[in-house]
Amino acid sequence: MSIRNRVSLIGRTGSEVEILNFEKGGVKASVSLATNEHYTTTGGEKVEETQWHNLIAFGKTAELLEKYVFKGKEIAVEGKIQYRSFENAEGQKKSVTEVRVNEVILLS
Repeated sequence: MSIRNRVSLIGRTGSEVEILNFEKGGVKASVSLATNEHYTTTGGEKVEETQWHNLIAFGKTAELLEKYVFKGKEIAVEGKIQYRSFENAEGQKKSVTEVRVNEVILLS
């Protein structure tokens, strides 16, 4: 049995798409995505929670994001979760969780 790293999200972008063009060709797109969850507590209080996700995409998917996605656009994405860490300019170790997008559907 094989377990896959797969995630599907529907939400609205929280920023404009940032594009990075590589020297040897290729492109990377980055954008934030907000997803909302609504529920009612046992006390009857209605609650809305927003989660923010960092999306990245490469190649044709990145080009699609660059061309058609802007701040506030509702999209559905499918991809995988990836974790990475790096050292910032001050020498502090930082960790990042990202969704590497394979598929995008424009909803609005």
